Amino acid sequence: MKVSFSAPAQPQKGLYVVFAFADAKLGPSAKALDEATGGAIQRAVKASRFKGKPKEHLSILAPAGTGIERVCLIGLGNPKSIDETAAQEAGGVMYATLARSVFDTAVVAVGKIDGVKMTPTDFAAELAFGAKLRSYRFDKYLTKEKKEDKPSLKEIDVRVANPAAAKKRFETLEKIADGVFFTRDLVSEPANIIYPETLAKQAESLRHLGVKVEVLGEREMTKLGMGALLGVGQGSERESKLVVMQWLGAGKSKAKGKKGKGAKSKPIAFVGKGVTFDTGGISIKPAAGMEDMKWDMGGAGVVIGLMKALAGRKAKVDAVGIVGLVENMPDGNAQRPGDIVTSMSGQTIEVLNTDAEGRLVLADALWYCKDRFDPRFIVDLATLTGAIIIALGHEKAGLFATDDTLAKRIEEAGEKVKEHVWRMPLGDEYDKMLKSDAADMKNISGGRGAGSITAAQFLKRFIDKTPWAHLDIAGVAWSSKDAPVVPKGGTGFGVRLLDRLVADHYEGR
Repeated sequence: MKVSFSAPAQPQKGLYVVFAFADAKLGPSAKALDEATGGAIQRAVKASRFKGKPKEHLSILAPAGTGIERVCLIGLGNPKSIDETAAQEAGGVMYATLARSVFDTAVVAVGKIDGVKMTPTDFAAELAFGAKLRSYRFDKYLTKEKKEDKPSLKEIDVRVANPAAAKKRFETLEKIADGVFFTRDLVSEPANIIYPETLAKQAESLRHLGVKVEVLGEREMTKLGMGALLGVGQGSERESKLVVMQWLGAGKSKAKGKKGKGAKSKPIAFVGKGVTFDTGGISIKPAAGMEDMKWDMGGAGVVIGLMKALAGRKAKVDAVGIVGLVENMPDGNAQRPGDIVTSMSGQTIEVLNTDAEGRLVLADALWYCKDRFDPRFIVDLATLTGAIIIALGHEKAGLFATDDTLAKRIEEAGEKVKEHVWRMPLGDEYDKMLKSDAADMKNISGGRGAGSITAAQFLKRFIDKTPWAHLDIAGVAWSSKDAPVVPKGGTGFGVRLLDRLVADHYEGR
């Protein structure tokens, strides 16, 4: 969908979007239109249940006195409560309401509103950002979709007093949307299209933005001693990969890591689980719902999308993104329950359940990241456990952290973009549940309790003293219902959260 910005002017035809507030109080443009139509807008409001609450909308057909064919009144609620996310959600509601109208363009009026802390410029940009986020569709395989089922809205023309400033702000937000869309695309693709090799190629496409990308194959990983990651993929015909992405945007330093000479500051780092399809291996999953396991690479998708967003908006930060890519399949060479593998760290792992594979992939990816780059912190993301869905449902991601400052910053960033997280505990009492009689640890605790916590405790053994946070996104990487700025399907949860974390605390520092 195209977004444009222009100077304020009431259109003479077509579709016009204006705003109202709590108690159906009309905004400036809605008032002007009401006067031009002899009170038609107020009469329509009084004849409806529209109260101007957030997410409410009212459609008014062909108001007399203008050539406008349709007016859409969008509720914003209390002006004092309007912030960035409220503006974005209004844009998402607007797009969803109008997407399948007969119009291909909507003119949107944004003016100065008493009581709203945001400037019209900022409101206009955030509104457009929300509409853009909601406009996402994964429809590349729909070959017989009816015309009436496709969105007709192709452009929104946002009219605001300073269109040049609004456009400039939106251009940065649009780069973040590009990263979100990239993640949503990757998560939505079927496993016969996205597998380790092709997902690595998608990451390589970031080179045109200035991202340095390295792809390690099984030969390189064998030399590095990545027995945990390689064990997961050994039952698949698809070769496992490890992808290393570097965005060096700080300008004053290079993310060479502790072994690279001349590095003036440490990079920040993000690591993602990329199981492109998870059958469970020999510990095979039930058939019902197994098709959903195409999005078990959601953590890797977020890291790749985040790197695209950071590079696209030229973030002034040195950032590393690492994704471990495997396919977990049950052939004659597949890993067996009871096998013992040696991780890159030298620690041995007894694999009691081959469906607890994501932590094995992350174990080597985390250690590699820590060992090569010595980063300021590591945040990993993974669709790791069903237990986190039992605990938090599909509303929040589970957050585990060894560093309170990092955890607080992630929580705050999540609140700002409405990608909510909930901090979960770590502790020695959970760590003891991973004790193995045959190896340094086992990959599951053996009981039903604290599944997401023991998984995090497992990962903690591979980050040493590096400040670390783990986001279990199993419940939020995919949605079965629409939200204001997130259509159902792959959500891209984590891209906006981590981009905000970087922007608020680590750029230029």
